[in-house]
Amino acid sequence: MTMRGTRLSILWLLTVGLVAGATFAANVTYDHRALVIDGQRRVFISGSIHYPRSTPDMWPDLIQKSKDGGLDVIETYVFWNFHEPVREQYDFEGRKDLVKFIKLVAEAGLYVHLRIGPYVCAEWNYGGFPLWLHFVPGIQFRTDNEPFKAEMKRFTAKIVDMMKQENLFASQGGPIILSQIENEYGNIDAAYGPAAKTYIKWAASMATSLDTGVPWMMCQQSDAPDPIINTCNGFYCDQFTPNSANKPKMWTENWSGWFLSFGGAVPHRPVEDLAFAVARFFQRGGTFQNYYMYHGGTNFGRTTGGPFIATSYDYDAPIDEYGIVRQPKWGHLKDLHKAIKLCEPAMVATDPTITSLGSNLEASVYKAESGLCAAFLANVGTQSDATVNFNGNSYHLPAWSVSILPDCKNVVLNTAKINSQATVLKFMTQPSNDDADASKAGWSWFNEPIGISSHNAFMKLGLLEQINTTADKSDYLWYSLSTDIQGGSQTVLHVESLGHALHAFVNGKLAGSGKGSSNNAKVAIELPISLIPGKNTIDLLSLTVGLQNYGAFFDKTGAGVTGPVKLKGVNNGSTIDLSSQQWKYQVGLKGEELGLSNGGSSGWVSEPTLPKKQPLIWYKTNFDAPSGNDPIAIDFTGMGKGEAWVNGQSIGRFWPTYTSSNAGCTDSCNYRGPYNSNKCIKNCGKPSQQLYHVPRSWLQPSGNTLVLFEEMGGDPTQISFATRQIGSLCSRVSESHPQPVDMWNADQTTGRRPGPMLSLECPFPNQVISSIKFASFGTPHGTCGTFSHGKCSSTGALSIIQKTCIGSKSCSIGVSIDTFGDPCVGVTKSLAVEASCT
Repeated sequence: MTMRGTRLSILWLLTVGLVAGATFAANVTYDHRALVIDGQRRVFISGSIHYPRSTPDMWPDLIQKSKDGGLDVIETYVFWNFHEPVREQYDFEGRKDLVKFIKLVAEAGLYVHLRIGPYVCAEWNYGGFPLWLHFVPGIQFRTDNEPFKAEMKRFTAKIVDMMKQENLFASQGGPIILSQIENEYGNIDAAYGPAAKTYIKWAASMATSLDTGVPWMMCQQSDAPDPIINTCNGFYCDQFTPNSANKPKMWTENWSGWFLSFGGAVPHRPVEDLAFAVARFFQRGGTFQNYYMYHGGTNFGRTTGGPFIATSYDYDAPIDEYGIVRQPKWGHLKDLHKAIKLCEPAMVATDPTITSLGSNLEASVYKAESGLCAAFLANVGTQSDATVNFNGNSYHLPAWSVSILPDCKNVVLNTAKINSQATVLKFMTQPSNDDADASKAGWSWFNEPIGISSHNAFMKLGLLEQINTTADKSDYLWYSLSTDIQGGSQTVLHVESLGHALHAFVNGKLAGSGKGSSNNAKVAIELPISLIPGKNTIDLLSLTVGLQNYGAFFDKTGAGVTGPVKLKGVNNGSTIDLSSQQWKYQVGLKGEELGLSNGGSSGWVSEPTLPKKQPLIWYKTNFDAPSGNDPIAIDFTGMGKGEAWVNGQSIGRFWPTYTSSNAGCTDSCNYRGPYNSNKCIKNCGKPSQQLYHVPRSWLQPSGNTLVLFEEMGGDPTQISFATRQIGSLCSRVSESHPQPVDMWNADQTTGRRPGPMLSLECPFPNQVISSIKFASFGTPHGTCGTFSHGKCSSTGALSIIQKTCIGSKSCSIGVSIDTFGDPCVGVTKSLAVEASCT
């Protein structure tokens, strides 16, 4: 068969596979190479989207963008505490409508991997467990414990039955091809001793007994019993081997970035490294890979775990928190997925033959008996590019890169060379009318009482642990004590807490605050205070910032003021330990009891003067929604810490005063070499999160209500609304780039392979390219938004690009001297363009 004929066959098989993917199968199995759909092995590209971290009106667009990016599968956890906040009282409405989400995925022609858990970790409050579970008599989480197993089985069966009733498993013609039981238990199972092994065997048996008709898997569980598939999580999984020769090599979590913590810098994972990790996995026998996350979204309400996980769960994902594709990450991965799919017929037919091409150089070849052949060439070195000979040809391999050859001859993609366009995303302060300007709006307020204000308060000797006391009904627990002091005194108040933060009031005045961190939640404060002769009141407001979600026995991690609480240097220098005295307790705030978050209650006042920079204030205002369709955020400049609600919906905890360290950030990020969550951080010395997503579906054109609870002291007139927009559209392509994979077979008449092309496309409907901000063919410097001309630059590049692109939604142009002339003979040249769309 001619090479042209082979290419056509590959493309025909690929097209058939993609069309078949839209019709859901009745039979899903697996063998040592892959998941098998109706007797056919498949290569799958998957991405995680968690339905509660976005809104139902966002789901169709997120799913479509995932499909357009080359995904076959959408993966999601099921969040137990979200659906069963009270035992046997279920909620599957709105953002909790799991069935609707799965049906939307099916309508788009994609498959689903349903990770039931029901422990999910996920930086989600309490790892997804409902707090009432903690109070079940005799319970021990995630071990061979009958009360726990009974509850776990009941919820797992509930979810499976829901899916069956809607015919959503592939065995019923639905989209669900995989389910997961437990989650990363192998990371911590040693702490549970011998009971861990019997628990895992029970969990596997329980899951398979539910008869879903699709395979079950366990991630990070090397002893997962047959028929459960054990899978890998991590930044790299190319070296992973399943625990049985009969199971396929699967990667359930390829971390596209990392989560954000209050007090931390913003993590970033370069797409060149992410693409390298994906290509290496498929090079070495993988056939199912999932991005965690493909869209991270937002931790609305009090859903964050950690503690100290921020409200944003953007995760540097290919689709950002607001639903906008992050370029070039989304586009480069899309090109990668196309290249891998071109290799699919050869990959599923055989195992790879892996050979060394030199130090840090490796070739993997999939060659089927039919003659189909695909190859991956890798340079895993971090310092030097290399030139290798393979199949009689010479190939250039940049450091830390993989080249993909779907016909074992022609390179269609190298992971280090980006053809995809880039975008610069920005927030534009809104709006143009005063009614929607928070700084000019009329505010009303409510003073949260300091200390005990509820008739539900109670007395106890000693200091109580917070989670056992509040059952997480609120972030807040008041500890209040009155003590008599003879003669008054200048003294020091010493307080120790398990975390997560603390405000101390003495005689109704804020004496000071303390906070933990994501590395150490505990709080210890020593505050100089003045006591008056006679009765003195000490009120401690302890608060949580998301409950522990990971680790062995994480459910036993406490919070709150457990002591000691001492007065040091009283009168003659003595120390008084207050820890064992009788304290008065109040769960939650008066404003919570009154339902202020909904904007109701008659307790609001608007005269005489708006209190600013004062602790424990509720604020309320009305506003109009910013015009247009761009995603919306609130900029919390001027505020301290608290929670915000829009039309009664919580947009999460805000904490702009918690800034990241000044250390660790660099102007540039070298993608070469193993990635970790601290490698390429940004935003050092700035608020960890200043902008907070407000879903458009939560807003009306006018008459919206914003409610804030401010703990520490802030000025609400400084906050503003902003819209998420694309500022610039950029692309940079070298003469030496492999041609884009979708043009690999472009010229069927001559067989000539096209050269590199630079393409630009406006991201939104009804937009066209309105201006070219920069264009240079030669040796341009910089990145999108900061391009500059090098010593070598074609004089006509700008006018050529303007003529080709302005007024069009998209344009493409060849990157060669045939188009632009040769401004510097013998030098490899690049074309860099920055454009804007309107």
